[in-house]
Amino acid sequence: MARLSRERLSRGLFILPTLFTVGNLFCGYLSIWCTIRGTFEIAAVLIVAAAVLDALDGRIARMTNSTSEFGEEYDSLADLVSFGVAPAVLAYSWGLADFDRLGWMASFLFVVCGSMRLARFNIQTHVVDKRYFVGLPIPAAAGTVATIVLATPERLVSRMWMAGLLGLTFLLSFLMISTIRYRSFKDLDLKRRRPAWILPAIAIAFMVIAYRPELALATVVLVFVASGPVGKLVGFFRRREPVSPASP
Repeated sequence: MARLSRERLSRGLFILPTLFTVGNLFCGYLSIWCTIRGTFEIAAVLIVAAAVLDALDGRIARMTNSTSEFGEEYDSLADLVSFGVAPAVLAYSWGLADFDRLGWMASFLFVVCGSMRLARFNIQTHVVDKRYFVGLPIPAAAGTVATIVLATPERLVSRMWMAGLLGLTFLLSFLMISTIRYRSFKDLDLKRRRPAWILPAIAIAFMVIAYRPELALATVVLVFVASGPVGKLVGFFRRREPVSPASP
């Protein structure tokens, strides 16, 4: 009887991360449906919700020791829908449709580069430095589109903003397949002693998020997207600095 109970428990723990992955996939599918109906704000919220579920499923799998090759592959398929197809459809319907062929080519390129980013991540999980992502993670690219839509949910009418979205879509596509490194924050130690200014900074951040959550989220995501190229440039100029000769 006890053995049967343990088997049922282990089976339940194995299913739990999969339920979060299914929830991620459902949010992505529902986001596409909402975009088709023209409810862009809800579609963007669903992409953000999918990102939260995606962040939880892997952690729950590790906590319950229920990680599996099936779970990893299924998670990637769900991510392609929620963070590849859904934001591409949202970007096209929200601000790229007026560009006609160029608009759908940009949105399709986002899907292609997102799928390549996921495939590369799957084969490099045991090779790369865990402290960094190689290329912009696809949830961050999708989150950039979603949070910008949340900040201004009405369909774009200004040609200038449409051109900006077009350029951003191409840029995000390139960053996903680039070799630019982004911090994963997996090595963040919350137990380690922190400077005194950390707590006030966190309090201010929560106040800003509570006051204008959509703008705060967009700012956080855009800062993360920019952190990779900025870090690359800083490293490039540091390497070019002449080394001062040692004093005798």
